Amino acid sequence: MESLTQAQQELYDWLVEYIRTSQHAPSIRQMMRAMNLKSPAPIQSRLEHLRAKGYIDWTEGKARTIRIIGGASAGIPILGAIAAGGLVEPFTDTVEQLDVSPVFHQPGNFALRVMGDSMIEDMIAEGDVVIMRPIPDPEQVKNGLIVAARVEGQGTTLKRFYRKGDRVTLKPANPKYNPIEVAASNVQVQGVLVGVWRNFDQK
Repeated sequence: MESLTQAQQELYDWLVEYIRTSQHAPSIRQMMRAMNLKSPAPIQSRLEHLRAKGYIDWTEGKARTIRIIGGASAGIPILGAIAAGGLVEPFTDTVEQLDVSPVFHQPGNFALRVMGDSMIEDMIAEGDVVIMRPIPDPEQVKNGLIVAARVEGQGTTLKRFYRKGDRVTLKPANPKYNPIEVAASNVQVQGVLVGVWRNFDQK
């Protein structure tokens, strides 16, 4: 499949997300607003290129019939690995895409592949993919929730979160691992667990 220009890719990515979440195609005016354009001509040009390259199609003469037919896979971005044992460097770039049921597909959600067995008693095993919901306000994190937490100067880990005063304890679900106890100011909760994906065919 022919590659896209930056402008075409930007519109295509937006279309994929909009159609997935809204379950219908957007209008030209909505695309203009999303791309910060004041004229429909650039949108129409990008749409024509996307169709010519095999990324989208539509029904001639009918409004809002754009459908996605190809291109990059859609889904929750897998941002890297998450330790369930010790600590690893924090995740950064998207390395692959995980296509899951719409029940997990909410704006901002991301996924991490588990390394280690410290959460095994919570039915989270090495190789599983955990789906996380971002938490913009750390004060919203309730004790006992499973979180992806970055410990300053050490790395990121998957553990149960407990806060008491100015201290945070990150508890494993495997007795062979010790809890991690640090100052609350040194912990950044990057997401709360909302689901676990396991492919039994690969076990």
